[in-house]
Amino acid sequence: MSLKQLTVVGGGLVGAAIAYGAARRGVSVRVLDQGDTAFRASRGNFGLVWLSSKGGGMPEYARWTRNAVQQWEGFHQDLLKLTGVNSGLVQKGGFWLGFSDGEVQKRADLLAKIDREAGGVPFQMMDNAELRQYLPDIGPKVVGGSWGAHDGTANPLMLLRALHAGLKMAGADLVTGVDVTQIDHDAANGRFTARSRDGQSWTSNRIVIAAGLGNVDLVDQVGILAPMVKTRGQVLITERLRPFMDYPTNKARQTSEGTVQIGSTSEDVGFDDGTTVDKIGGLARRAVETFPALANVRMVRAWGALRPLSPDGYPIYQESTSCPGAFVVICHSGVTLSAIHANVLGPWMGGLTDAPAEVAKFESKRFLDKNARFTSDH
Repeated sequence: MSLKQLTVVGGGLVGAAIAYGAARRGVSVRVLDQGDTAFRASRGNFGLVWLSSKGGGMPEYARWTRNAVQQWEGFHQDLLKLTGVNSGLVQKGGFWLGFSDGEVQKRADLLAKIDREAGGVPFQMMDNAELRQYLPDIGPKVVGGSWGAHDGTANPLMLLRALHAGLKMAGADLVTGVDVTQIDHDAANGRFTARSRDGQSWTSNRIVIAAGLGNVDLVDQVGILAPMVKTRGQVLITERLRPFMDYPTNKARQTSEGTVQIGSTSEDVGFDDGTTVDKIGGLARRAVETFPALANVRMVRAWGALRPLSPDGYPIYQESTSCPGAFVVICHSGVTLSAIHANVLGPWMGGLTDAPAEVAKFESKRFLDKNARFTSDH
């Protein structure tokens, strides 16, 4: 058996990026993907490649995200060259928009704190008149906002398609329709066996559990603490419109096809990925307040999706101490962090490099204090 043989449980954006990064560097990779029956977080992703406001309570996360967005262009070009699939990257800056002076000041204070503590996270605050130079269709209720030069967008579904195509072209084995329910560790031989509900099994000497909400049933089997919560995000999309929004915002963004994506909510509703009239109505009202021209536009689709995240909203990157070679990844920002997941986590979890110094802060031991209370920051 190769000393660098990796099984990745989970073929969503997080698992596929890690697997792709390992496979591109010569690791023998197998991805076990549940397929479209899974709670795909990419379905509810707003598609932002976003640095602004990330890491307000953890400067290390701000730096991690900064490094990720700086690597996105090269990551995008590598995928495009290899597969011909365009992940939709447009990275020319983005806006956060606020509706009150207090809200805007709170935003300014947060961004100043992040830039001061993490470094290299520039921003610019603007009033309504300044914002109109970039977003001429914003409404009068928008008091002001912030500009982040590093921010941008990608197409989550096309990114997932590109990663899957890239995996195949890099020689990885992509097995779909697999529901992994058990992981066995043969310590004497340093091997892991992933077993599916239908009786199939696959063996390798390294394994990554990146199955989103499916992580819950697997991490204990390899001795890893990885607490997780889930949120539902509801999203709206309009009919195709003339181009009018040259930059993405936190309230809405116009896609390359001309549709406007409006989002999103963050709800604790268990495993319900449906839609509700009150939340969809709230998103629509906020969008019209932001861009009044949307008032007479037809909405063509609304959907909900479940997103996994840790109790404090920051990633968990953890190797098992009792089962070395087993890793777990829990991450909310699967699009934003895709490049660094491929470029840094892939080689590490694939056995090519030592643990990056940056990931120490993201170990799950921060949750060991049973008296600690966490506020989600994502």
